[in-house]
Amino acid sequence: MIVFPQAHVRPDAEPIQRLFSYGTLRQPEVQRTLFGREVPTVADRLPGYRLDWLTITDPDVIATSGSDRHPILHAGDAGDLVEGAYLELTEHELAAADAYEVEDYTRAAVVLESGLDAWVYLAASA
Repeated sequence: MIVFPQAHVRPDAEPIQRLFSYGTLRQPEVQRTLFGREVPTVADRLPGYRLDWLTITDPDVIATSGSDRHPILHAGDAGDLVEGAYLELTEHELAAADAYEVEDYTRAAVVLESGLDAWVYLAASA
């Protein structure tokens, strides 16, 4: 059974989704392009995964990120740990992040080192 991260609600806004990023989604210029603003970002780590590199061919993604080499997550050993941060996104912003990620990635629910639930983009072949 898939368990989805619980959205939390700020008192003055719509529900917020956590999205763990270990790559380009942490870049302020990428956030401004995708979300129209820099989003709240909190440092955290993801246990049990390892980073690899992917060559991106989508010209729009390359133009947004400034690079054709993006990190990608694969399942790892229990001792593996990926540094990153979670972004606090609205549902609309999460949909924009989904549209930005190429088909080599798939979004999945994870538990971060902090114990918080979040979404993350993993290798689709994992």
